[in-house]
Amino acid sequence: MEWASESGAVRRHRIGGERRDGPAAAQQPEREALAPEPLADACGGGARTRKRSGEGSGGGARRGTGTGLSEARAALGLALYLLALRALVQLSLRQLVLRGAAVGHQGEFDAHQARDYLEHITSIGPRTTGSPENEILTVHYLLEQIKLIEAQSNSLHKISVDVQRPTGSFSIDFLGGFTSYYDNITNVVVKLEPRDGAQHAVLANCHFDSVANSPGASDDAVSCSVMLEVLRVLSTSSEALHHAVIFLFNGAEENVLQASHGFITQHPWASSVRAFINLEAAGVGGKELVFQTGPENPWLVQAYVSAAKHPFASVVAQEVFQSGIIPSDTDFRIYRDFGNIPGIDLAFIENGYIYHTKYDTADRILTDSIQRAGDNILAVLKYLATSDMLASSSKYQHGNMVFFDVLGLFVIAYPSRVGSIINYMVVMAVVLYLGRKLLHPKYKTATYTKDFFCGLGITLISWFTSLVTVLIIAVFISLIGQSLSWYNHFYVSVCLYGTAAVAKIIFIHTLAKRFYYVNASGQYLGEVFFDVSLFVHCGFLTALTYRGLCSAFISAVWVAFPLLTKLCVQKDLKQHGAGGKYIAFYLLGMFIPYLYALYLIWAVFEMFTPILGRSGSEIPPDVVLASILAGCTIILSSYFINFIYLAKSTKRTMLSLTLVCTVTFLLVCSGTFFPYSSNSASPKPKRVFLQHTTRTFHDLDGNVAKRDSGVWINGFDYTGMSHITPHIPEINDTVRADCEENAPLCGFPWYLPVHFLIRKNWYLPAPEVSPREPAHFRLVSKEQTPWDSIKLTFEATGPSHMSFYVRTHKGATLSQWSLGNGTPVTSKGGDYFVFYSHGLQASTWHFWIEVQVLEEQPEGMVTVAIAAHYFSGEDKRSSQLDALREKFPDWTFPSAWVCTYNLFVF
Repeated sequence: MEWASESGAVRRHRIGGERRDGPAAAQQPEREALAPEPLADACGGGARTRKRSGEGSGGGARRGTGTGLSEARAALGLALYLLALRALVQLSLRQLVLRGAAVGHQGEFDAHQARDYLEHITSIGPRTTGSPENEILTVHYLLEQIKLIEAQSNSLHKISVDVQRPTGSFSIDFLGGFTSYYDNITNVVVKLEPRDGAQHAVLANCHFDSVANSPGASDDAVSCSVMLEVLRVLSTSSEALHHAVIFLFNGAEENVLQASHGFITQHPWASSVRAFINLEAAGVGGKELVFQTGPENPWLVQAYVSAAKHPFASVVAQEVFQSGIIPSDTDFRIYRDFGNIPGIDLAFIENGYIYHTKYDTADRILTDSIQRAGDNILAVLKYLATSDMLASSSKYQHGNMVFFDVLGLFVIAYPSRVGSIINYMVVMAVVLYLGRKLLHPKYKTATYTKDFFCGLGITLISWFTSLVTVLIIAVFISLIGQSLSWYNHFYVSVCLYGTAAVAKIIFIHTLAKRFYYVNASGQYLGEVFFDVSLFVHCGFLTALTYRGLCSAFISAVWVAFPLLTKLCVQKDLKQHGAGGKYIAFYLLGMFIPYLYALYLIWAVFEMFTPILGRSGSEIPPDVVLASILAGCTIILSSYFINFIYLAKSTKRTMLSLTLVCTVTFLLVCSGTFFPYSSNSASPKPKRVFLQHTTRTFHDLDGNVAKRDSGVWINGFDYTGMSHITPHIPEINDTVRADCEENAPLCGFPWYLPVHFLIRKNWYLPAPEVSPREPAHFRLVSKEQTPWDSIKLTFEATGPSHMSFYVRTHKGATLSQWSLGNGTPVTSKGGDYFVFYSHGLQASTWHFWIEVQVLEEQPEGMVTVAIAAHYFSGEDKRSSQLDALREKFPDWTFPSAWVCTYNLFVF
């Protein structure tokens, strides 16, 4: 190539970048404009030497070629912009009630009265199913308050009360699949209806039981308190109801949804229910989120939109929850699957760190939080109880709804089919916009198509390498034992993974700008990479809409508003370059998509960060969090990539981010940040299960083959016992529990089938336990059936909670049993798991299984085991267990109980 044919930018690149700011810089645009244009390189070729100054932008682009955005000004502006949006989101979330509570006014919800109910219920203490606290004390208090409410009720209404004690069984695919059996559990059911009765009803559901060793204020005593107050307000109202309102206070939800199953399948009032509202919790206080509706009953969403005074709802949460990513479930599933009833599922989601712990106390729930929940529930129930649609709700079942709130001010909702039309219209607008550029002769001459697809490749490479980078850091952090360092300091994860992701994206684009797009105009490149981001978001919009996901509306927002912004600011950019006015209008146009993105990102981290501290020993939480942060970074940076090309330089920004990431990385590696907190104001405890157990293994002849006793220890996060060992030296890797390969679920007394999530266990030798009311299990009969299977009939008695496990041997299969719907359901791993619970005064548990033997084996055909869990009373304690629990530091939550385990071979 002759020297005369090279552009000024190439000569400047060869001579050195220092001339760029010299006196000759002012003459450079003119030299670039006069320089001839060589043929374009291929995308994978060397440095670009074509000028870009005049292509597609006229003289304005040439005038802007020699200038660029100030790096400091651009970086500071973007940072302040995102911080301002985050502040708006935080302000919206902290504003629980938009008006003063009308305390004491007739017909208004009184949060102070509801708090009084809450404090009385939680003062009873932990309320596990089968305990006197749950079955007697709480039930007595509820009935007492309902009686007082009935005495104050208006003569227009009639209140009926029933205490149900159902027995039943069902199978569920939750936690890998298992079968549940319950006996004589408790439901307190109240029906408020017009004096002349009602044919149809709406159901409000809460549960008053709690997990072991937790007062259960948010989960779910506060919901029952809200329902009591709603019952009081509705019953004293002078406004007549058209339909009945059934208030179900169920006493066995923590036993994996047993009480709701007992009601919907057995109670005589269940047949009148046409819709329901379920009140739940995945956190403590804050706003209650509508995270499930339907299925396919858009009129329910419209009811919430019309009635709720403080809306907080998102179809995104619904699709995330129903995907199974979150290891949780609610009574919503029971009413949907076993009752075929549509409903609304609400839950408190803030501060999930103390969910299911001893810190879940009434004083941590703000009165304003109770007020907003009560206002919403009261309004929606009143709306449904007077709605003409309730009586014939099945007629209005026609597809899903797109729904989302706007900063808690109002809800936007429309049918998913309308959403699909809107989405495809947005896609068509992008196709027209990009098609004009890709197909127009002027842009073809300018090789826009090649630059566009090269830019797409560079963008995807930057995103991919960004993700790989943060994953490498996360894996390293996990391997050196510093996982969850951010659990108590969330900003640490942002400084470590977020800055690394941003720095890598900037680095890749800086390389492309310097070595590939050597002489391209910054304005031209900014336009190209804006179009690339628009194209990618449009691709996601198309894919999500094609799959029928209502969440596609987010992508529609991230395509429509940026496209409008681009069309509005394009003329100003050409005429005046990328100055302050351009930036201001550009960021203003991006206000809605970025504000809503930060709103959703808050919800994602509010839910997922606490879950990562109790997600088991097999899932590296740093890898999950790093992936989420990288994804958020990619989304938030997508429409800011063009600033890299508009700015004069990105060196200082990249160096600053790298420095922040490096310093944070070194601090994390040194163990500076401790993952747990004992702060009484905002505790973030490590969860540990301690089960003092005695295990007895019997052989085929019924003789004891092995017997041991110890405290079986399970940490619920990835760090295992690494933080506990310095405080309790006897709990170390020398007492790691070994899996009994021939026993179901490794021969341990699992309360729920979560063995696949927690494979790191510790078994500290201890004396035998001797409950005053030991469990009894025996084979009643063994008989050959006419269809050549072996029927084994068992009976068992024991505490309120027991787990039954089955493993068939080689050559044998479990064909049917008397549990669930008769078809055995395997748990993850191939064993069978049965969860059993009972209330007070339960009868002996009788059940049978049938084993089809294809080939007889000398070691028998089936192994069964039963574990008895003592969650209440004196039997739940032992001196060794109490002594060990006292050694745990105050930043832990050791939930402890006694259990026994017996295994048999037949």
